[in-house]
Amino acid sequence: QATPRNGNKGGLPPVDIYPCKPFGPNDYMYLMPVNLGHWDGLCAAMDRPDLLIDPRFETNQGRAENGEDLYEEIRAWCAERTKTEAMEETLWESISRLEPLSPNFVSVTYGAGGSTRDRTHRTVRRIVRETDIRPAAHLTCVSATRGEIDDVIRDYWSAGIRHIVALRGDPPDGIGEAYTPHPGGYANAAELAGGIRKIGDFEISVGCYPEKHPESRDFDYDIDLLKQKIDNGATRAITQFFFEPDVYFRFRERAERAGITIPIVPGIMLQANFNGLKRMAGLCGASLPVWLHEAYDGLDDDAGTRKLVTAHVAAKLCSKLQAGGVDNFHFYTLNRAELALSTCQLLGVKAEQREPEGVA
Repeated sequence: QATPRNGNKGGLPPVDIYPCKPFGPNDYMYLMPVNLGHWDGLCAAMDRPDLLIDPRFETNQGRAENGEDLYEEIRAWCAERTKTEAMEETLWESISRLEPLSPNFVSVTYGAGGSTRDRTHRTVRRIVRETDIRPAAHLTCVSATRGEIDDVIRDYWSAGIRHIVALRGDPPDGIGEAYTPHPGGYANAAELAGGIRKIGDFEISVGCYPEKHPESRDFDYDIDLLKQKIDNGATRAITQFFFEPDVYFRFRERAERAGITIPIVPGIMLQANFNGLKRMAGLCGASLPVWLHEAYDGLDDDAGTRKLVTAHVAAKLCSKLQAGGVDNFHFYTLNRAELALSTCQLLGVKAEQREPEGVA
């Protein structure tokens, strides 16, 4: 955040503070292109090459004399930037930072209610084209017919994507509202897994809840649904987040007693905003132990210390799970790389050292 615009301080136009849409009405973007290269880059980012040849803005003097006109051009662009676009940029920065760790895969999620679906599909295709990471595309049953979803599955196969995370998805009206299957769509993740398996030999990951899904009657219902997913083709289960290792071990024991043998990968949450974490836990039924509340107590205005606490909590949980025979972990990074990198560093997992190009 920044204070509202107070004039072209610190340089020639378009150096200024611009109201920005991504995160709220009181957010601003500070732009400071101080040379011609920066100005060219800004015009490219705005997809406005016409500004480069606009007589008003061709020179520093012209941009200074027509500063108010230029401000309005850039203000309009900033105002139209959406939160999704900003998050996509952050995603690509995170991918570039995490790629040297050589993760088994990176999953790309939908927004709530199936929002950002098309952007998700484009993103996983780009990961295939431009990185060495194997993407896992999230696919839900929300707001689509079977035919529409099947078309997406076929498109994924054609694009070289071989791993799908099959989920029912959140209600279109928001988490906590009643879920109603889309007319003509897949009713749940078990049906979706079966549809995926009929189309291609995908690796299929599904979700599971070690503390019971909020909508489930009991643990037996959850286990039965997980078995249906496996019978229909699921090859891996990824848990909802939790903070006590015994929560995972008890769930794994229940699954083993039911004859479930696929890997059950613990989901590790990397959320340094404790108020946000409490909201998420309330929606998904995850418990937050007293010691966790105490660890974040008094840190509302200390983001740096919260990040340190988050990484140490995650690393300690992973170490306890590893001692119990777990050798794979799924980090919920929330589109941020730094906490995943910090946690891996604490666990002794380091990026591969690659020789610079041109070095034999």
